[in-house]
Amino acid sequence: MKILLIGGTGTISTDVTKQCIANGWEVYLLNRGIRADIPSGSIHLRGDINDEAHIASLIAPLNFDVVANFINYTPADIMRDIRLFSNKTRQYVFISSASAYQKPLSHPVITESTPLKNPYWAYSRDKIACEDLLIAEYREYGFPMTIVRPSHTYDRRKVPVGLYGNSVWQIIKRIRDEKPILVHGDGSSLWTLTHSEDFAQGFVGLMGNTKAIGEAVHITSDESLSWNQVYTIIAHAIGVEPKLYHVATDFLVAVKPSLSGPLLGDKAHTVIFDNSKIKRLVPGFCAKIRFGTGVRWSLDFLLNTPSAQIDDPEFDQFTDNIIAAQQAARASLS
Repeated sequence: MKILLIGGTGTISTDVTKQCIANGWEVYLLNRGIRADIPSGSIHLRGDINDEAHIASLIAPLNFDVVANFINYTPADIMRDIRLFSNKTRQYVFISSASAYQKPLSHPVITESTPLKNPYWAYSRDKIACEDLLIAEYREYGFPMTIVRPSHTYDRRKVPVGLYGNSVWQIIKRIRDEKPILVHGDGSSLWTLTHSEDFAQGFVGLMGNTKAIGEAVHITSDESLSWNQVYTIIAHAIGVEPKLYHVATDFLVAVKPSLSGPLLGDKAHTVIFDNSKIKRLVPGFCAKIRFGTGVRWSLDFLLNTPSAQIDDPEFDQFTDNIIAAQQAARASLS
């Protein structure tokens, strides 16, 4: 198959690219070439997808079996891609987000028929609007789209956590130094973390799959962990006991409104995914990498890569301030 991946070197897309190449497919990567890690075996098309005229000229002599865009966020992005790729591909894959699912949930188990509604996060509402456009284009004109909804996906370079500022390293550093870390709520809500290698297995299985045309599907692990368990697993992998400091989500959002989307619109809610649909569409799909294994790979990279160890003193101070404020309030009432 001839594949065009727009992006192709990010957290979710890198392993998709690798698996496509391993399958022996003809893989084109369209990106600006900022990253140096363009995989061997792919054909690099250098360009900015937002420069529509240039991209149209670049792909003019090409047709694809599958086009997958990993960097689409707004309805304007979707309209541009419909103009670019109508009659140029047999399948167009849009990467949406599981954060688009109803918040708060009316049922704890999420299927693809769970309503899409997120009043807390503009990012998620934009993804919903993108989906609406694609569904309308499919129904009216037969645009061969497939919608994929990832949840919290991580790779061998990225340690997943619930609450951080500009650098995950600051959280890992606090854990390593046995300092308290903020955990939203009481840490008992369940979360699903999916390794990018598992995600790629399901994603690649949808590519060129005629049964996936017109469908929306999420791809996640079946492993559910509380946030307390997530941080404990990370700390034990480092070799320390975690010092978890629980703070009400509403208080965190009131103090730092930018957390409304990532917390109230996503991570503060229990998410348990029913993956029956991806397993029907891609027989044999199974997320096999448990978090306890995958996060050790991520930590190995982070702890041994000085360039990835970016301090965030502002978030470090924010953490200390929140803890001090809550302890002062507790002392005043005791």
